[in-house]
Amino acid sequence: MPHNISVNHPSIAGLSPADAEREIDALIFSRSPESDHAAKLRRVSAALARLGDPHRMLRIVHVTGTNGKTSTSRMIESLLRAHGLTTGLFTSPHLTTFRERIQIDGQPLAQEALVRLWDRVSPVIQAIDNDSLAAGGPRMSFFEILTVLGFTAYADAGVDVAVIEVGIGGSRDATNVGDGEVAVLTPMAEDHSNYFVGGITGVASEKSGIIKEGATVVSAMQPEVAEDIIRAAACERGCRHALGGRAP
Repeated sequence: MPHNISVNHPSIAGLSPADAEREIDALIFSRSPESDHAAKLRRVSAALARLGDPHRMLRIVHVTGTNGKTSTSRMIESLLRAHGLTTGLFTSPHLTTFRERIQIDGQPLAQEALVRLWDRVSPVIQAIDNDSLAAGGPRMSFFEILTVLGFTAYADAGVDVAVIEVGIGGSRDATNVGDGEVAVLTPMAEDHSNYFVGGITGVASEKSGIIKEGATVVSAMQPEVAEDIIRAAACERGCRHALGGRAP
């Protein structure tokens, strides 16, 4: 039975949840990929602030690396859920619906929950877009919007732990507005040469940016230079750490 829904965007109002999802998908993915890397954290932070800072309500496991980020994130989430914790899982890309990127207790975000969430979040996105455009910047990218939706959905659901996979990099990634109590770094290699400067040194420096003060850091075996950078970041920020399966 279709449900009438009241939202601010005129193309969504009155649609069934399935039709609304298609419209929301089109609205999100018609946007450009991330490009203004210096400002995207400010846009995401500003959007979340207008929503009550839901990311501050979450306990986060933050996952980055070059290889195996998604599979590692899924394994962590499965282990947490097997121990009786309620979980959020934020990964990319998706196969059939973008709701797969925002999972709660192992299931994609429900259509009805998405519609309610969009009703609340879309006016905030419009406001941030307006502010950014007025300052000569771009609209929020599709990944920035997904990040805002994910953090808000997990706070609304009251999950015990949110497992958050970065989109690209670490320190400048939209997800890095969250404070991960655990930082997980999968194997690193040179990639995205237009984003990372300085080869594996640049990759490791950027990805170690997810390590927050007092966090627990778990890293796979890494190239020696990457391990040195991760270890230095962990020590500087007062973190417990296990690198390459070895404690300090």
